[in-house]
Amino acid sequence: MPARATSMSPSAPCPCGTGKVHASCCGPLHQGAPAATAEALMRSRYSAYVLQLADYLIATWHPSTRPATLELDTPRWLGLQVKRHEASGDTATVEFVARYKVGGKAGRLQECSRFVREDGRWYYLDGEFTGP
Repeated sequence: MPARATSMSPSAPCPCGTGKVHASCCGPLHQGAPAATAEALMRSRYSAYVLQLADYLIATWHPSTRPATLELDTPRWLGLQVKRHEASGDTATVEFVARYKVGGKAGRLQECSRFVREDGRWYYLDGEFTGP
């Protein structure tokens, strides 16, 4: 189910931008540990896109909205900024901006994502693009 980030050094900074090393930030989640919050799950999913961990992304997507497969022909991700995290019981929203580069051109994805917690685990439900 969860995939390992084999290309990350244990002392490498986590791609999610917390300033922690990957091994003590998103690394444990990528190896199967549950996320404590929807924000932690969102950060780990961003890191999974950076690290091309399609199995992890599928495993953390809610079954009601999960795609059957996921192709990761993604841009080169440059950074993440969490703008807002709101939780109420077993539902949460996280608004973020992810910067990327494709073909030498910079871009940004701004999304407000919805999450749900079931059986003690957070899952990505869906998201709405809110910016350019």
